[in-house]
Amino acid sequence: MIGKLRYSIVFRILSGIVVLLVLLSVFIGTIGYQGFTSALLDQYADGAFRTAESAAELVNADHIPRFIESGGKSSEYQAAYFSMDRLCNSQGVTFIYVIQPDLTDYGHITFIFSTINHDSHYSLYDFGFVRATTNDDYRVKYRRLYEEGSERELVIRDQGYIQTDPHITAMVPLKGADGRTKAILCVQRQMDVLDAARRQYIRNLFLSLGAVVLMTILVYGAYIYRSLLFPIQTITGEAERFADESIPSGNKLTDMILNRDEIGTLAGSVDRMEEQICSYMENLTRITAEKERIAAELDVARKIQAGMLPQLFPPFPDKTCIDLYATMHPAREVGGDFYDFFLVDDDHLALVIADVSGKGIPGALFMMISDILIRSEVKPGITPATALTRVNERIYKNNRAEMFVTVWLGILELSTGKLQASNAGHEYPVIKRAGGSYELFKEVHGLVLGALDDMVYKDYELKLEKGDSIFVYTDGVTEATDADNRLFGTGRLLDSLNRDKDVTVKGVLDEVLAGIRDFVKNAPQFDDITMMCLYYKGTDENENG
Repeated sequence: MIGKLRYSIVFRILSGIVVLLVLLSVFIGTIGYQGFTSALLDQYADGAFRTAESAAELVNADHIPRFIESGGKSSEYQAAYFSMDRLCNSQGVTFIYVIQPDLTDYGHITFIFSTINHDSHYSLYDFGFVRATTNDDYRVKYRRLYEEGSERELVIRDQGYIQTDPHITAMVPLKGADGRTKAILCVQRQMDVLDAARRQYIRNLFLSLGAVVLMTILVYGAYIYRSLLFPIQTITGEAERFADESIPSGNKLTDMILNRDEIGTLAGSVDRMEEQICSYMENLTRITAEKERIAAELDVARKIQAGMLPQLFPPFPDKTCIDLYATMHPAREVGGDFYDFFLVDDDHLALVIADVSGKGIPGALFMMISDILIRSEVKPGITPATALTRVNERIYKNNRAEMFVTVWLGILELSTGKLQASNAGHEYPVIKRAGGSYELFKEVHGLVLGALDDMVYKDYELKLEKGDSIFVYTDGVTEATDADNRLFGTGRLLDSLNRDKDVTVKGVLDEVLAGIRDFVKNAPQFDDITMMCLYYKGTDENENG
C-alpha cells in the first residue's frame, strides 16, 4: 500500500513537470519560429533589394522610350539586357524584369525587360507583353512607387494558389533626370529555401522537444524517486562546503557512501557537479584571457587600418590652391569604408572614397586590397574610368568571397580646377559653387567593382572655379538610422552642409557628423561613416585665365 502511494506521488509530480515543460517548450518554440521566419525573410528581402538596386544601375530610365521605339532591338537595350541577365543568374534570383503599369488604374502592366534564372523552369515574358496586374497588393505597390515617392516596395506571396510558387518580389522605381518614375524594376526570389529552412526548424523543434521530455522523464523520475527514500544530509553538507570553499574535496562522496542505492547515485552526481564547476571556472578564465587577446588584436588591426588612411591635414602644405579634409568613423573596431588622396604628379590630385560590401576584419582586408589596387592603377595620363576598369578586372578574377566595393574616383588638375571623375556604384557627389549652396551632382553610375567581369566605366568632367567645394561620402551618412528606423537621408545631409556656409572643410564634416548624431541620438551605428571635402581656392593662373 505504501509502495503504491509512493509511486502515485512520483507519477503525479513527474506528469505535472512534463506537461509544464511541453507547454513552455511550445510557447518558446512558437516565438522562436516567428522570430526565425521574420529574420530569414528580412535577409531574403534585403538580398532582393540589393540585387534590384544593382540592376537599376544598368538601365537609364530616360532611354526607356527609345527602347520601346526600337522594340528592344537597340544596342543599348541589348547591352543592358545582357548585363541584367548575368546579374540575375549570378545573384541566384528567379526573375529580374522592368515593367510600365497602366497609370489609369494600374490594372495592366507592360514588360520592357524580362530576364530569368537559367536553372528555373519558368517562362519569360516577351518584350512589350501586356498582362493583367496579379492582384490588388501589386496595384497598391505600383501606385506608391509612381505617385507617393516610395523608394522600394515588397510583395510577399506565400498563401493560396500561386502560378510561380511562393515568392517575394522586391520593387524599386526607375527615375529619370526629372526625378519622376518612368518604370519599375522588379526582382523575384522563390521562397523554397525559406520554406525548407522553416520545415527543418519545425522538425528540429519537435525532435528537441521529444528529447527534452524524454530526458526530463529519466532525470526527474530518477531524482524524485530516489530523493523520497533516503536522507541526503551527507551530500547536503558536502554541497555547503563546496559552496564556501569552491574547491573539490579530497574525499569523494562516492568513497564515503559505499551503498549502491539512490543515495550513492546522488552522491556521484554531486561529485561530477563539483568537477564540472571547477572545469568551468578554468575554462572561463581561459576564455576571458582569449577575449582579451582578441580585443588587443582588433585594436592593433584598427591602428593598422587607421595608419593606411591619410591622417595629416593639411596634406599638401605647398599646394595652396586647395583645402582638404577627410574622416572615417567605423561601425565596428575596423571598417569597410575608406578614403584616399594622393598626388599623381605635381599638378594632378587623385581623390578616392569607397565602401566595401562587408564589415569587420573581412571588410577591412578587402578595403586595403582595393585601396592598393586603385593606387597602383592611377598613374599620369590614366583617366579615372580606365583605372576603375582595370581595378575591376583584377578584383573580379580573384574575388572568391564574392565581395564588391563602390568607388568614386576623381582626378583634379590643380592649375585649372578641371575635375575628371568616374563612379562605380557609389553615392552622388555634392557640389557647392562659390557663394551658392551644396547640391547633389547626379552623374552616370557604373556597376560596383567586383560584381561583373568586362565592365567598362565612363568618365565625366566638371570645372571647379575659385571658391567651389566638392563633398563626397559613403552611404553610412544618408542611411544612418534613428530609433524609429528613419533614415538620415539626402535632405538632412544637404541641410547640414548648408547650415553654415563659411566653415572650413573640417567644419563642413563636423557639421554633418553633428547632424547625424543629433538625428540618431542613442541608436546604435550600423554602418561606417566616411566623408571627404575639398575646397578649391584657385591659382594665379586660374584667375588670370
